[in-house]
Amino acid sequence: MTSSDPTVQPVPTSVVERVDAADVTLSNPKRAVISLGSNLGNRLETIQGAIDALEDTPGVRVKAVSPVYETEPWGVDPGSQPTYFNAVVLIKTTLPPSSLLERGHAIEEAFERVRDERWGPRTIDVDILAYQDVVSEDPLLTLPHPRAHERAFVLVPWHDVDPEAEVPGRGAVVELLSAVGREGVTPRVDLELRLPE
Repeated sequence: MTSSDPTVQPVPTSVVERVDAADVTLSNPKRAVISLGSNLGNRLETIQGAIDALEDTPGVRVKAVSPVYETEPWGVDPGSQPTYFNAVVLIKTTLPPSSLLERGHAIEEAFERVRDERWGPRTIDVDILAYQDVVSEDPLLTLPHPRAHERAFVLVPWHDVDPEAEVPGRGAVVELLSAVGREGVTPRVDLELRLPE
């Protein structure tokens, strides 16, 4: 493996994890991966608020929080929107995917997310990237997320919190990340998210 290989990049030290002993609060929990992004308002505060709201959800425990990355908006002309802060969280949950999706939408609404245009600016974006090993073509919630495997701003923080992760039906996150590279995904080492108390 050469030093130019994107998977050899040093892993930020700000991954925050909760020990598995905390799972005693849930019965038969499932593992899920959630992406958070914000490019309006106080981006860091909003993402932290979304993490806290997930933790406050009955049947959800936030297990790990990635470092913060700054990225250009996806699917639009460079400079046409503010840059994003992005992060990935691992959760354990007893909620089914549909209920987790509803909770994600409720969190977006609480932070006044507006859905006027595709790939438009947003206060918060809450996306379920994966839920256990579920593969589903349901148009309401496609699992895994249909574009997660090609987005560096998703794969980089996902690899941080779970280096052994697999995207169901697509392969190992580390291999997918090697294919897309880390270009445009800037670590914000001056910023840090925290696990909820």
